[in-house]
Amino acid sequence: MDLSHWIERHARFAPGAVAIRFEGAEISYAELARRIQGAAAVLAERGVKRGDAVAWLGVNHPMVLVLLFACARLGAMLVPLNWRLAPPEIARVAADCAPKLVLVEKSFAGVLPGLGLEILEAHTDCSPERAGGEDSPLLLCYTSGSTGAPKGVVLTQRAILWNAVNSTHMHDLTSADRVLTTLPLFHVGGMNIQTTPALHAGASVTLHAKFDAAAALEAIERERITLAVLVPAQLSALMALPRWQSADLSSLRMISTGSTIVSEAFVRKVSARGVSVIQVYGSTETCPVAAYVRAGDALRKAGSAGVPALHCEVKVVGEDGAALPPGRDGEILVRGPNVAAGYWNAPEETARAFAGGWYRSGDLGHFDGEGHLYVVARKTEMIISGGENIYPAEVESVLLECAAIEEACVLGKPDARWGEKLVAAVVVKAGCRVTRGEVMGLFEGRLARYKHPKDVHFLERLPRTALGKVRKEDVRAAIVEAP
Repeated sequence: MDLSHWIERHARFAPGAVAIRFEGAEISYAELARRIQGAAAVLAERGVKRGDAVAWLGVNHPMVLVLLFACARLGAMLVPLNWRLAPPEIARVAADCAPKLVLVEKSFAGVLPGLGLEILEAHTDCSPERAGGEDSPLLLCYTSGSTGAPKGVVLTQRAILWNAVNSTHMHDLTSADRVLTTLPLFHVGGMNIQTTPALHAGASVTLHAKFDAAAALEAIERERITLAVLVPAQLSALMALPRWQSADLSSLRMISTGSTIVSEAFVRKVSARGVSVIQVYGSTETCPVAAYVRAGDALRKAGSAGVPALHCEVKVVGEDGAALPPGRDGEILVRGPNVAAGYWNAPEETARAFAGGWYRSGDLGHFDGEGHLYVVARKTEMIISGGENIYPAEVESVLLECAAIEEACVLGKPDARWGEKLVAAVVVKAGCRVTRGEVMGLFEGRLARYKHPKDVHFLERLPRTALGKVRKEDVRAAIVEAP
């Protein structure tokens, strides 16, 4: 069965239950099922068939989810385009996936030629033939491109189903839950950590077009939100609000976070408001739920990325490919039904990244004695200075404990004596002052000498991706290549 059956079944079990809340309007499961059937019919009339791509360019909107399930019914693929890219970058992605149709939200009409939403809102009684199944590619998500050109990751209907099952276990997700989605749906974090799992469970999704800290906090209170995915940058924005300390968060069962290495100190800072903060580990290639911390371990294992998901395998291997014992850092590999089928139009890269049925994440980490995973760095970000391995996250966590520092990033700079030396980029909080000497002094007695930055650069802000990850290549261009 294709994934549109999820919505059809819930429309029979609880037709009046709210599936999506958006800008003050509610869409019931019965109405969502009707919209999906109508959209599938319109797409079929426009020539979309099994294997074709349908692109969406726009901010978060219920139509993205309608299109996802309509494509599932037809055996087609949805390509949610990253609206934060520059127009030439969007055009390159569109050229790579060659969509049969492009649907464009009105505010992006001048960026890429396409059809408006009104074509999908037209009433039709046509019932197109079902052509989708569990092996059908359904979601073509392009990676953020923070370390190079974006790649299209092919996620099948089976992958999205098993990801939903993993998420259900992670969150103890039920039809009674109210999920808040503020992350962009062009990213698997916004689409698949809680949103599609919520619709699989018959829960309701409150969808925001874009993230706004004040609006998110208001929605948590007004809609009695029980679950939310908020990356560290979003959580920092929420905690900066004057109302953060007094807001009614009593409905929140937990907040899920991830997308970057999250320190124990940060988890405890958010948890101080009485809300469990759990981490999820994964990537676009793992749909993304590959490992997670459950609520019962939220504080005991703060800083951990959790244990392998219920229906997923994770191992840490050395350079020879052999599994490493607890405490030894190596590359993290993932295998399971939630893992992508490969990269779009990139057979060589697919063969390298998915060799032997395991996805090679490029992340470095280790398991502790209890089987909890700790991510320490990207393989490409590890700094080797004087023959010693240095993980930027460890150094960055010391910088971020300073009350005057808002953001921090550590990189390696070529050095004739040591091979590489550490340099730090920091953003100072508004109204605060800190000197280079004071920054350097933060490491005294805290970390080994070889882990101390040899230079500090002060920046107005750190460039970030849509999910709040620091674009280290951009930082490198600003500071490492400087004299």
